[in-house]
Amino acid sequence: MSEAVGGFVDRHAGWSAEQAAAAADLPRRLEADGVHSVRLSFPDLHGVLRGKTVMTGALASALKQGLSITSSLQLKDTSHRTVVPVFSAGAGIGRSDLQGAGDLVMVPDPLSLKLLPWAPGTAWLLCDLYFADGTPFPWSPRRIAQDALARLEARGLEFVSGLEVEFHLTRLVDPRLSPEDAGQPGTPPEVALLHQGYAYLTEQRYDTVEPILEILRRDCEALGLPLTSMELEFGPSQVEFVFGVQSGIASADAMILFRNAAKQIARRHGYHASFMCRPALPEAMSSGWHLHQSLRHKDTGENAFAMPDGQPGLSKTGQHYLAGLLAEAAGAMPLTTPTINGYKRYRANSLAPDRIAWGEDNRGAMLRVLAKGEAGATRIENRVGEPAANPYLYLASQMVSGLAGIEAGALPPPAVESPYTAEAQRLPGSLESALGLLDDSAVLRAGLGEGFVDHFLRIKQAEVARYNTTVTDWEHREYFDLF
Repeated sequence: MSEAVGGFVDRHAGWSAEQAAAAADLPRRLEADGVHSVRLSFPDLHGVLRGKTVMTGALASALKQGLSITSSLQLKDTSHRTVVPVFSAGAGIGRSDLQGAGDLVMVPDPLSLKLLPWAPGTAWLLCDLYFADGTPFPWSPRRIAQDALARLEARGLEFVSGLEVEFHLTRLVDPRLSPEDAGQPGTPPEVALLHQGYAYLTEQRYDTVEPILEILRRDCEALGLPLTSMELEFGPSQVEFVFGVQSGIASADAMILFRNAAKQIARRHGYHASFMCRPALPEAMSSGWHLHQSLRHKDTGENAFAMPDGQPGLSKTGQHYLAGLLAEAAGAMPLTTPTINGYKRYRANSLAPDRIAWGEDNRGAMLRVLAKGEAGATRIENRVGEPAANPYLYLASQMVSGLAGIEAGALPPPAVESPYTAEAQRLPGSLESALGLLDDSAVLRAGLGEGFVDHFLRIKQAEVARYNTTVTDWEHREYFDLF
């Protein structure tokens, strides 16, 4: 084995022969590409990339021994506040291994290497987390998704997914960097629209935003992301990027990289990309993240959702999976829609769902089943997700829920034709109520891990508590003069 995979990595990471060979070849590749800096990043609980940048000469050590990183990064809410008393006994959560904000170890995956086209001389590697004794960090979102994938694969099934991601792309007017703008969180930037909205898919409006879209396209393709289309969305300054089908958790890796790349590329060119669901901009429309998913038989590569005779409709496996998604949809909401803001999207007749139901090629239903075309394209589109969701937890929630339906042999109720008037369970109206449903889900607790669910709930409940004690603009307008 090469020197590059000795030490901590050799003892604990369990690299494949392909990973070891890639690690051994990295110094040559980086030198040939003129790389001077390498960003080592891991996705935190919220799907935000965190990490350190090392000089190329120091990468060999990181590939051998890993790189230390502060464990409290896994204890923060979306304002970057550590929400537990980390210096108290057991870090306030009964985990002595996190007490005192001690170090975790980042281990780079050499197969994840990307050269960042917007940052010449800079490469990027995705990392997995371990405790200092080599034990895998159990609350790592990427590892949770990998574990969910392994349970499907044990049944001879391969998870397949594709992404449709809506987001707001605006021109940066004022980044708000005065000292008084600092804080947790700081003042959001001031922006201007790139188009006025409501001219859905018109070529004329598309051309007005094409200059920045072309930069994003070029860099996405340089990163190897499977971009298939860029589209003008309905709302003001809103666009959609669509990515091709990938297997395993590759779509989650693509989403985490795309969101990070889009924000950085836009900022460097004087724009602002936001994956917030419903920004407080005049006339803004909500953005969604539609996840297309199916299963393949690993031995044959055939679509496990397609009817064996090639006729329209879902196979028994597809029906069981669909039933599982429906049964656990409410409990999975904090994973598909993890922000307080995301619940403001669920409005009737809005192309966003408002209840738990499925329909055949119906964009008003939460689950849109596409099973009338070619058998290989048979799939389920989940339209409930928001683009700010942690992609690993979004995918994991789907795999865990669908597998539970398969194992139970469950069958879905009939399809709905009028999804906004159907007699079906309403989606939770707030993150606070959705967290209680996740807490009560035996399926998601078993599939994601009791410890992880408890930790996730703890962090998100702290976020909700902070929101509930904040006086909002709405309250001031409503009551200050009236009473």
